[in-house]
Amino acid sequence: MSDAIKHECGIALIRLRKPLEYYIEKYGTPLYAVNRLYVLMEKQTNRGQDGAGVANVKIEVPPGSRYISRYRSVENRPVVDIFKKINDKYLEVQKNNPDKMKDAAWLQKNIAFSGEVFLGHLRYGTHGRNEIENCHPMLRQSNWRSRNLVCAGNFNMTNADELFRKLVHLGQHPKDQGDTITVLEKIGHFLDEENQRVFERFKGIYENPALSDIIEDNMDMQRVLHRSCRDFDGGYAMAGITGFGASFVVRDPAGIRPAYYWYDDEVIVVASERVAIKAAFGAKYDQIVEISPGNALIIDKYGEFGEFNILPKTERKSCSFERIYFSRGSDPDIYQERKTLGRLLIPQILKEIDYDLENTVFSYIPNTAEPAFYGMVEGIEDHLAEWRKERIKSGKLNDEELDKILNFKPRFEKLVSKDVKLRTFITNDDDRSEMVSHVYEMTHGVIRKKVDTLVIIDDSIVRGTTLEKSILKLLDKLGPKKIVIVSSAPQIRYPDCYGIDMSKVKEFVAFRAMLALLKERGIEYKKEEVYNACRELQKNGQLHKENLVQSLFEPFSDEDISKKIAEIISPAGINAEVAVVYQTVENLSKACPNHLGNWYFTGNYPTPGGNKVVNKAFINFMEGKLVRAY
Repeated sequence: MSDAIKHECGIALIRLRKPLEYYIEKYGTPLYAVNRLYVLMEKQTNRGQDGAGVANVKIEVPPGSRYISRYRSVENRPVVDIFKKINDKYLEVQKNNPDKMKDAAWLQKNIAFSGEVFLGHLRYGTHGRNEIENCHPMLRQSNWRSRNLVCAGNFNMTNADELFRKLVHLGQHPKDQGDTITVLEKIGHFLDEENQRVFERFKGIYENPALSDIIEDNMDMQRVLHRSCRDFDGGYAMAGITGFGASFVVRDPAGIRPAYYWYDDEVIVVASERVAIKAAFGAKYDQIVEISPGNALIIDKYGEFGEFNILPKTERKSCSFERIYFSRGSDPDIYQERKTLGRLLIPQILKEIDYDLENTVFSYIPNTAEPAFYGMVEGIEDHLAEWRKERIKSGKLNDEELDKILNFKPRFEKLVSKDVKLRTFITNDDDRSEMVSHVYEMTHGVIRKKVDTLVIIDDSIVRGTTLEKSILKLLDKLGPKKIVIVSSAPQIRYPDCYGIDMSKVKEFVAFRAMLALLKERGIEYKKEEVYNACRELQKNGQLHKENLVQSLFEPFSDEDISKKIAEIISPAGINAEVAVVYQTVENLSKACPNHLGNWYFTGNYPTPGGNKVVNKAFINFMEGKLVRAY
């Protein structure tokens, strides 16, 4: 999208199902899992560039040996930084003790990141500074192996404050109030309780150290996760490894955040995207399994696994933004969905250009909108095929007219390119706008000045500021009569609270358009009515009951909002007429029928916490508070 937003993170888990010596013998290297994890994470860097982390657990190492290793980084290329450090350890062995590179027992005793279970994480921070302490995986340590916990996730909890209070009520003293630490401590608390439950069951029957192994073999991780997650309100795909090597990935009941797995007799793999698993292991797409909403994939210390229900499923509301923008478009299903989004916009586009294809040029921005552009191309060509057929069937054409109809081709061009080497690091608004103008390069000599209409498709329009401050000004220099900005996503009207950094309503251009229309039509008093109603709910602890902000949009059609958005984003002094066309929610559901999470467009949140967030965000707006609403 031309307005870049930060979004949910990425997870990657690998469990080797055979001893390390097997991989050394078969693949000629002890770095089989390390190399595969690197590919898994690099293929998901679209999900997190603020930081990264990797943890590794060795199974069945003797007491006195280090069995948990972890690296985290906030360097410019954090994944590369981490894996360089890991590889450096092995390069040193290769240089000084080359024979030891084939000695699995020696490596596991002496070299970090030589264990059987790996957990990787890519961070796109929605809040908190970009510091290494905010990077996953998080580690909860204990001198008892079975009480250690490594955790990483792609999540936001809307009720982090409530979860924090519950931990305090349990007698804990968490070191941070953020949802990451809260989740870690919540799971850790019930992991401790499960340890104690199994200990009480077997004490007196077994003595230590054998009792420790008995505890590990009899811990019920399904029970731990059920008790840990039952109070969570949010979207999440959380992964964890215990100190004894059991691991899990649990998914929220609405399936908001994605998680997929694949396995064979050598390995079990989990990632946020299918593309990453395909790339790292050559897996077939039809063999990559989606973890069902409300379920957990649980892998025991012996490498046996199963998918278990943790929480009752709710109505499936997996994030449609994953399909529109966030996930890699090389996934075949996502690619086809994005093309369909472009194709479904054709009736609106044709109406906006008054069906004048002869004087229209079609293009796209940014590169992530390319699949939607191809769908739009196919839709235009389908329309032309029908138009040709109807004209020919009319039987009223001479040879010249027939030649013209058969030979007419719509104009599809690459007009906007982005120079990824240029960084808009300047924070001063005026100077930053100037720098942004140099990031984009325009193709001149294609548009016929004051004759052609230019249609540019984008995958979504969030704030509209990049369009207003740079892109439209640059497009206007090409000399079009009219510029039509097309969004393959519907109007973003409401905040997200399940992973995407969209929690301040004033930032949304659709929200600003609604405010302008309230004022124009003399019904601005509705803002105060909704504000007072929100405050009343807040006073009674009922903010989660309903989304009151929806009523502010009710007086206006989608077309009303779109026209006002076009006015808002039109820069002063622009010569071309500007129009904006948005995807409809109905067509979004047609294009992505299995991913109906559309709360940012409709305000229909999948959990009560969403209503709480949108109402709190509106209160913050009315009170001039520029803070997150959760």
